[in-house]
Amino acid sequence: MKKKIKILIPIYNDWKSAFKLLESIDQLIFYEGNEVSIFIVNDGSLEQKPNTNMIFKNLASVQIINMKNNKGHARSIAAGLKYIYEKVEFDYLIPMDGDGEDRPEELNPLIRKIYEEPNTIITANRVKRSENFIFKFCYIIHKLLTFILTGQSIKFGNYTCLSKEAVAKIVREKSTWNSFSGSLAKLFQNRKFIQSIRGSRYFGPSKMSFINLLKHSLSIISVFKKTAFIRIIIFLTIYFFIISSHISLITLTPIFFIFIIIISVFILSKRENIDEFNNSLENINDIEILK
Repeated sequence: MKKKIKILIPIYNDWKSAFKLLESIDQLIFYEGNEVSIFIVNDGSLEQKPNTNMIFKNLASVQIINMKNNKGHARSIAAGLKYIYEKVEFDYLIPMDGDGEDRPEELNPLIRKIYEEPNTIITANRVKRSENFIFKFCYIIHKLLTFILTGQSIKFGNYTCLSKEAVAKIVREKSTWNSFSGSLAKLFQNRKFIQSIRGSRYFGPSKMSFINLLKHSLSIISVFKKTAFIRIIIFLTIYFFIISSHISLITLTPIFFIFIIIISVFILSKRENIDEFNNSLENINDIEILK
């Protein structure tokens, strides 16, 4: 049966990559009878969108949601989810990054998977990354820290395939305004996946620096802050018992870093503002139709 599939792509200034991605999707995807459309969320880009006369042969429609003010990557996705859910008729929705790191070649496996598992969430789980050794090591630390503090093994980012019923739950969850992948992991334990290779950016260096990766990790942890705080209390209790007779600057150093994590998680958890999420469509300036 023919499905209406919407692809959601958040963009901030990186127009060159965005248009290359649109071209790749239009050329590479095998729709298998499905109707595929694209919505780009322009998160208040400062760079002027270049004039283009792109001709899309396979995509049903391409629209740009121009936002008035920059809100950040996670909130662009959240606002885009809300717009599509409330304003557009669809069966499935696929959020993906617009710089080439979410490879368009993997759209077909995602779409095929929904026919095998029509009532579940499909995630693109990373099995290989393209970054250097240092970043890969930091990414392992990120996953390990997240698992230790939350009990969640989150191997996916934004690149997922969501049914309309799943989107309905996500747009009512305040943590979506803070972390998409954290919110998804919180709401849906029963998930299926495809194997995914992290691609290279089309143009320029990756924007996922160590600081951004750390913030990403702490944002996910903040979605599970109650679990994280309980685990930290248990750890501190055991740790204080172990070092009680050997207290020194060295033994107290881990506690200092733990308190930094606690403070950071608490601050990031304040981003979960359901009122801002509910009013996010007020930030839309206009809808630009490319096809």
